[in-house]
Amino acid sequence: MTVINEPRNSSANELAHRAAGAAKGTRRTRFADYVWAAARISLGWIFLWAFLDKLFGLGRATPSEGAWLDGGSPTTGFLANAPTGPLQSFYNDIAGAAWADWMFMLGLAAIGVALILGIGVRIAAGAGALMLVLMWTAVLPPANNPVMDDHLIYAMVLIGLAAINAGNVLGLGAWWGDTALVRRYPILR
Repeated sequence: MTVINEPRNSSANELAHRAAGAAKGTRRTRFADYVWAAARISLGWIFLWAFLDKLFGLGRATPSEGAWLDGGSPTTGFLANAPTGPLQSFYNDIAGAAWADWMFMLGLAAIGVALILGIGVRIAAGAGALMLVLMWTAVLPPANNPVMDDHLIYAMVLIGLAAINAGNVLGLGAWWGDTALVRRYPILR
């Protein structure tokens, strides 16, 4: 057993200095919590905005005539034109399929809302990471780097957000985690 002895002549100033260091670490942790909460909300907005733009054709990535509500397909533009590499024919074949449109849009909306609210972050992060990795596989190899692109970075950040329970800060994660349903099925956290 190793015993670490404090110096016998510790002054009050030295103890105060240690206490200040501990408090500083707490402030640093709180700051990091807010940074990760902002990252969670920002990624949630990226997903929710993509849903809204494709649903209504807001003119950013989706022109008004391509709105899903007006009969446009949210998957056709990207999956019919952008894919390259070994999975190109797979993605081209599912472009515009009703099931692909529905899964994509429901995924965007659910992931966005869950991340913004801070509830179901584990499932939202897993689903979002899967969606992003699938988008990455559609354009292999990436345009600017032989392996890495922003889809993989976002996927890693999502997994990190789930790992640290980022929904608890600036979100409803603490309340959600205390519900009977989530206590019984912690994956829903």
